[in-house]
Amino acid sequence: MFGIVRPCRHVLCKGLYADWLGHLCGLCLALRDEHGHLSRLVTNYDGLLVSVLTEGQSPASTSRRRAAPCALRGFKSADVAQSEGVRLAASVSLLLAAGKVSDHVADGDGVYARRPVAAGATRLAGRWSSAGTAMAGTLGFDPAPLTSAAGRQALLERAPAPGLRELTGPTEDAVAAAFGHTAVLAGKPHNREALEAAGRGFGRLAHLIDAVEDLDGDRASGAYNPLAATGTGLEEARRHCDAAHAELRAAVDELDLPRPALTRALLVRETGHAVSRAFTTATPPGTGAVGTSGTGTFATAGTPGTGHPPGEPGAPPRRPRKQDPGGLLSLACTTLTCCTCGLYRPAWDEERDSSCCGRFDCSGWDCCGNCSNCTSCCPGEDGCCCDGCSCGCD
Repeated sequence: MFGIVRPCRHVLCKGLYADWLGHLCGLCLALRDEHGHLSRLVTNYDGLLVSVLTEGQSPASTSRRRAAPCALRGFKSADVAQSEGVRLAASVSLLLAAGKVSDHVADGDGVYARRPVAAGATRLAGRWSSAGTAMAGTLGFDPAPLTSAAGRQALLERAPAPGLRELTGPTEDAVAAAFGHTAVLAGKPHNREALEAAGRGFGRLAHLIDAVEDLDGDRASGAYNPLAATGTGLEEARRHCDAAHAELRAAVDELDLPRPALTRALLVRETGHAVSRAFTTATPPGTGAVGTSGTGTFATAGTPGTGHPPGEPGAPPRRPRKQDPGGLLSLACTTLTCCTCGLYRPAWDEERDSSCCGRFDCSGWDCCGNCSNCTSCCPGEDGCCCDGCSCGCD
């Protein structure tokens, strides 16, 4: 349950990566402290965006606490986020996980088709839902859009001929509610409308990217997929993703963010990476070609780019990803990824770009102190350490 925003140290400046890791570890420890070790399974990359947004709207950095050494950090200690934003992220992660598990049980996916597994998963989902709802109440957050999302989604999937935008509606509403409440926690009520717009754009992107990534497997298993159900081809799905990303970026631009760097890096640049990643590996029906995310067309891997900056809508990643080999190696790597909260990712799931971020360190700068280096070595290049900050280099 790692979400679509999965940055690594190869595409974030050292300082931003440390901040992101502080939010991730803060979320994991908040779940452990309030709900036990098992709840740490719901640690969610997309959920921690709530914590990042709360801090981004605050003039001062979120308070930190010193965490003990952890195997996931190479047995190093770290300063991790500790705030109401982290607790809201924990609540959202619990509710998202409960909805996801309930959805798997309802669809009878894989092992969930077995009655003992389904019964245990249902009890676990109920426990997580209750815990997330209780935590939301302490923060003044109404979790109804999140708790009702799975039920609304199931009804829409059974409805005759629903539109694609209808199908993404429950996800959009859930994320909009969570993003909007960060304005309350940060004391910036004037940001709420833009945050809700950003949430709707992000929710639509997350739903569509999930559908694209699952399309081949859903076709093979006969499981429900919104693209197949609505007859939406990959070209049209890409246009929907590009439009959602543009709306998300416009909403982020409207926000009053005293600390914008990490928010923009995750919500603008990394979502662009997620779109490109999904469509680079998508396979059009009836072909063996790998779809590249060009201008709405598909070609075999290795097709030249379309002139768009890498990571932006309409552009594939600079390098095609290695293919998952399957079998025991894939299972072992997947297990290791889960056990490390996604900090380890195999070569076929990582983007290892050699960019100026690997050559210049922006840590300690309020606004990219190395902008002259960035603009001279990689103007507009994917992963540039100035992208997403407020200094005008992006």
